[in-house]
Amino acid sequence: MQVVIVEPEKKPRVQSIEDSLASMQEIVGGTIQAVYPFDEPVALICNDEGKLLNLPLNRALRDSDGRVYDIVAGTFFLCGATASSDRFDSLTEEQVQHFLKRFSASEQFVRVGDAVFVLPEHL
Repeated sequence: MQVVIVEPEKKPRVQSIEDSLASMQEIVGGTIQAVYPFDEPVALICNDEGKLLNLPLNRALRDSDGRVYDIVAGTFFLCGATASSDRFDSLTEEQVQHFLKRFSASEQFVRVGDAVFVLPEHL
């Protein structure tokens, strides 16, 4: 299955992976969690315990107004998601290009009091 892998402080890359739990867990470094933060049928697969394990902060997730509502910790990947089942699928070429662009800049995170500021870092 064709996915986009996003590692902390690196440019995203396209990779073909096996459609198996073991393969997905290897990429994220542990148990997986699927979240669906996009309007399109795409899943973001990350380490379920990424924040608890203090994995490096990777990329921010933003709402439709551009405000940060969450930060993904550790490596994650994006894949197609079928609404009618719990199966994951390849991204379309259009989706690949969209997410390569969307996550092209790595980000730095600065905590000031209770606030976290996200600074883009162009590679």
